[in-house]
Amino acid sequence: MFSNTDIFHNFHPYFYLQKSPQLLLFSQQITLNTPRDILELVFALGRNQPLKKEKPKWKSDYPMTDGQLRSKRDEFWDTAPAFEGRKEIWDALKAAAHAFESNDHELAQAIIDGANITLPHGALTECYDELGNRYQLPVYCLAPPINMIEEKSDIETLDIPEPPPNSGYECQLRLRLSTGKDLKLVVRSTDTVFHMKRRLHAAEGVEPGSQRWFFSGRPLTDKMKFEELKIPKDYVVQVIVSQPVQNPTPVEN
Repeated sequence: MFSNTDIFHNFHPYFYLQKSPQLLLFSQQITLNTPRDILELVFALGRNQPLKKEKPKWKSDYPMTDGQLRSKRDEFWDTAPAFEGRKEIWDALKAAAHAFESNDHELAQAIIDGANITLPHGALTECYDELGNRYQLPVYCLAPPINMIEEKSDIETLDIPEPPPNSGYECQLRLRLSTGKDLKLVVRSTDTVFHMKRRLHAAEGVEPGSQRWFFSGRPLTDKMKFEELKIPKDYVVQVIVSQPVQNPTPVEN
């Protein structure tokens, strides 16, 4: 057996590419700058381990609800295939991740094997297809965080007091819905996020319970007031909609 040092000093790395049609094909699709790049690719694709049963343990930067976790996952699965890799592999990884989180390891392994996906470390966080394309799944797609919190019910949100009529000042808030629509919502500086959700419901028919508001990657909770958010003018608040939009329901301001 040769050590890694022997390989680096005594053999030309392109020898391995010539011996492997799979690696040769992949080497024509990416840039391999040094012999070390080639050898790292050879070693990565050369080992394949079965999917380990242990779920990753991780802590979110902020306490996360189930709805926020679902929204974060939906955003990843909607955007990841657009940047790199093959769609059919992404679809297989999504199905495998769902089976893995549901503790159906046999199904997850069968999906991985059926799609010819290689797991160098026995985890879905780093894997390769048969052409050598690399895929990385974030831990939040494989397990919930250890600091998950319960979703607040509609009954709890009813405890939020109504702001006094005509209190504060009127302003426009730019929103971008996950449905692809951009709009400007007229709100008051004393409005809470929950009351702004009600205004959006009146304008667009989106139920308050189906809305998840984010600004600069930070979730906005129902009790936060607009004047406390310090959102600069013309900055956009992201609204993740988890249910189909219904017909707007007129409500009084």
